[in-house]
Amino acid sequence: MDLLKRAETFENLKMSHMSTSDRVQASRDAKAIILGLNEVYKKTKDPELMDLMKRLTEKKQKIEKRIKGKPVI
Repeated sequence: MDLLKRAETFENLKMSHMSTSDRVQASRDAKAIILGLNEVYKKTKDPELMDLMKRLTEKKQKIEKRIKGKPVI
Protein backbone atom coordinates (compact mmCIF):
# COMPACT_ATOMS: atom_id res chain seq x y z
CA MET A 1 0.00 0.00 0.00
CA ASP A 2 1.18 3.45 -0.88
CA LEU A 3 -0.28 4.81 2.35
CA LEU A 4 1.86 2.51 4.49
CA LYS A 5 5.01 3.58 2.63
CA ARG A 6 4.14 7.24 3.19
CA ALA A 7 3.52 6.51 6.88
CA GLU A 8 6.87 4.74 7.21
CA THR A 9 8.66 7.62 5.46
CA PHE A 10 7.00 10.15 7.75
CA GLU A 11 7.82 8.11 10.83
CA ASN A 12 11.52 8.04 9.88
CA LEU A 13 11.58 11.77 9.10
CA LYS A 14 14.20 13.73 11.04
CA MET A 15 12.76 16.67 12.92
CA SER A 16 16.00 18.53 13.54
CA HIS A 17 16.91 21.54 11.40
CA MET A 18 13.40 21.91 9.98
CA SER A 19 12.14 25.34 9.07
CA THR A 20 8.72 26.46 10.21
CA SER A 21 7.26 25.91 6.76
CA ASP A 22 8.73 22.39 6.71
CA ARG A 23 7.07 21.69 10.06
CA VAL A 24 3.72 22.99 8.82
CA GLN A 25 3.98 20.82 5.71
CA ALA A 26 4.96 17.78 7.80
CA SER A 27 1.98 18.35 10.09
CA ARG A 28 -0.40 18.54 7.12
CA ASP A 29 1.13 15.41 5.58
CA ALA A 30 0.73 13.56 8.89
CA LYS A 31 -2.92 14.57 9.10
CA ALA A 32 -3.60 13.31 5.58
CA ILE A 33 -1.81 10.01 6.26
CA ILE A 34 -3.63 9.48 9.57
CA LEU A 35 -7.04 10.18 8.02
CA GLY A 36 -6.29 7.78 5.17
CA LEU A 37 -5.17 5.07 7.57
CA ASN A 38 -8.31 5.66 9.63
CA GLU A 39 -10.51 4.92 6.61
CA VAL A 40 -8.68 1.62 6.09
CA TYR A 41 -8.85 0.86 9.81
CA LYS A 42 -12.63 1.30 9.85
CA LYS A 43 -12.94 -1.55 7.35
CA THR A 44 -10.24 -3.93 8.63
CA LYS A 45 -10.04 -3.24 12.40
CA ASP A 46 -6.34 -4.16 12.23
CA PRO A 47 -4.66 -3.40 15.60
CA GLU A 48 -1.31 -2.76 13.85
CA LEU A 49 -2.90 0.11 11.93
CA MET A 50 -4.15 1.59 15.19
CA ASP A 51 -0.66 1.41 16.68
CA LEU A 52 0.77 3.09 13.58
CA MET A 53 -1.82 5.86 13.76
CA LYS A 54 -1.01 6.42 17.44
CA ARG A 55 2.73 6.74 16.71
CA LEU A 56 2.09 9.15 13.84
CA THR A 57 -0.28 11.23 15.97
CA GLU A 58 2.33 11.44 18.71
CA LYS A 59 4.97 12.69 16.27
CA LYS A 60 2.47 15.13 14.71
CA GLN A 61 1.67 16.57 18.13
CA LYS A 62 5.38 17.11 18.83
CA ILE A 63 5.73 18.98 15.54
CA GLU A 64 2.68 21.13 16.26
CA LYS A 65 3.94 21.92 19.75
CA ARG A 66 7.19 23.16 18.18
CA ILE A 67 5.28 25.27 15.64
CA LYS A 68 3.30 27.05 18.37
CA GLY A 69 6.40 27.82 20.42
CA LYS A 70 6.67 28.79 24.05
CA PRO A 71 3.79 30.72 25.61
CA VAL A 72 4.55 34.32 26.48
CA ILE A 73 3.84 35.13 30.13
